[in-house]
Amino acid sequence: MQIPFRSSFPTAWACAALCLAGLAWTPPAAADETCQSPFLPKITGQEDFIYVWTLGIEGLGDGSDKLVTVGANPERPGYGEVIHSLSLGGRHEAHHGGLSDDRRTYWLGGLDDSKIFVVDIGSDPARPRLLRTIDDFPEATGGVVGPHGFYALPGRMLISALSNEEGTGRTALVEYSNEGEYIRTIWMPEGAEYGYDARVNVDLNRMLTSSFTGRNNYMRPLGELLQDAEAMKNFGNTVVVWDFHARRPLQVLEIPGAPLEIRWALGPRHHYAFTTAALTSRLWGIFRKSDGSFEAVDLAEIGDASGTPLPVDISLSSDDRFLFVSTFLDGTLRVFDVSEPRAPKLAYERKLGNQANMVSQSWGGERVYVTSSLLSAWDLPDPLEDEQYLKAFGWNGRELIPRFEIDFRAEKLGRPHLMRFGQFDLYRTPAAGAAE
Repeated sequence: MQIPFRSSFPTAWACAALCLAGLAWTPPAAADETCQSPFLPKITGQEDFIYVWTLGIEGLGDGSDKLVTVGANPERPGYGEVIHSLSLGGRHEAHHGGLSDDRRTYWLGGLDDSKIFVVDIGSDPARPRLLRTIDDFPEATGGVVGPHGFYALPGRMLISALSNEEGTGRTALVEYSNEGEYIRTIWMPEGAEYGYDARVNVDLNRMLTSSFTGRNNYMRPLGELLQDAEAMKNFGNTVVVWDFHARRPLQVLEIPGAPLEIRWALGPRHHYAFTTAALTSRLWGIFRKSDGSFEAVDLAEIGDASGTPLPVDISLSSDDRFLFVSTFLDGTLRVFDVSEPRAPKLAYERKLGNQANMVSQSWGGERVYVTSSLLSAWDLPDPLEDEQYLKAFGWNGRELIPRFEIDFRAEKLGRPHLMRFGQFDLYRTPAAGAAE
């Protein structure tokens, strides 16, 4: 589907548009984990903490969703250990979250009940605390449910959602102020109603959004869902190209099989992005053409597609050379050499466990972290097989080198999902004695 196309604004006009929109624009900077919003300050050195958004398991510990703080700096006490756990009361289907543009708050979403928790990590980075709970997301947004991606904009949080009050895949992008006030809802365009990820290229004034499925599917047990032929038709097959500042869709690109995470290349002249289609196990590229529009290109198979390995997360190195791809159902992390983006090559793979989900890397690429949980109804149902872990590795450009591992079941914490990084020096005035 081609929506009438207009060329990009020059960068100066893009900046002016932000100011006119009432946003306090700051120069774009890449973040610690390379898939972060360009509006965040970055951590280029050693991260001190990993903040892990964790799903509660009934009967395990207090059974509630938690934000778990893990020590990540080998030069500090608590390295490779749980330093703090903030229980948020109840099971909300902890899934994704995101840092505000000043990195002082961490927004956490529940896919089941659509609650959003805004957590202060700036006052004491070792011991986050709950600031506020947004519990009227469906009412405020006009019927949007399943807040999924949280993407920092200047003074705002852009939330990509998965569903609506009927539980289908029609959904929207939603904006809130950093103070937690609702601003607006932007429904996905006709022919591309599904949503999942949202990623911005500031230089091009372009945003890409991808597509998954609605609540009626993602809250069902995976084995049951895979056997329901009609339900399996209710997955998205599109990536939308937007004029970012106008929040206006320009193109709808067809990518069969539920394209999930999107990663823009970081080089200033690298005008392309990657995504993976979960159901078809394919790696795709989204490339800018000479007229300024974009095309989607099927690049490579990820694992044995006949076994539906289910690629679920990707992380692109800051030099645009390596793309880390985790596949949930075969528990494997694969590394593709994408230095020639239209001709990727599998460079390395490692079996991590019975399942593998999120992958994050430090800015320099020397450290890589992987968690295990996808969705409470999609994780392995047998507790003896349902491994729940955070694993840390070194990466030397050729192979992964194990550093530490935390068994979240043994620690009675739950199912670890999303990771974000923290650092003492970022805030300059940590609480006295915090984690020292």
